[in-house]
Amino acid sequence: MTHPTLTLTEVETLARAAHAAQTDKAGRPYAEHLQAVAEGVRARGGDQEQIAAAWLHDAVEDDALSAEWLREAALTDRTKAIVGALTKRPGESPEAYAARILATPGARLVKESDLAHNADPARLAVLDDATRARLERKYAHMRALLGLTAPAEGRAKGRTERRFSPSGPAAV
Repeated sequence: MTHPTLTLTEVETLARAAHAAQTDKAGRPYAEHLQAVAEGVRARGGDQEQIAAAWLHDAVEDDALSAEWLREAALTDRTKAIVGALTKRPGESPEAYAARILATPGARLVKESDLAHNADPARLAVLDDATRARLERKYAHMRALLGLTAPAEGRAKGRTERRFSPSGPAAV
């Protein structure tokens, strides 16, 4: 028996509730970041599964939801795989993290959107100089490992990552 999967509205509601008490480095509600990443995935041509993963991309890593919850959640296997690929592991090198993202169909586009929002100059401007410089280096390094262009260059040329499985995109 198959169980119905969560709708995007349900995934958004769940993600907002899971991160309700969390703020980003600038003190803003964390749900704003999740929304920006989901909107970025949609704008880059992502499908429903990638948009759902965008809403949940930090949930396990930030302990907002458990790995067990993700395994049992009414989500497609692909959405779960993308969230799993985007979940950093303790002590993991950036190279290993990037390799897992690249090996998971659909994950690179979600990470691209995440990096674009994280590296947004308006978000970084409110941070102290040392934190801003550290994060700029970190995000640039990850973009390079993932083979992504600089944020402004990628947007200007309309570059996106589109990967399709042989069976085509599926609904969440």
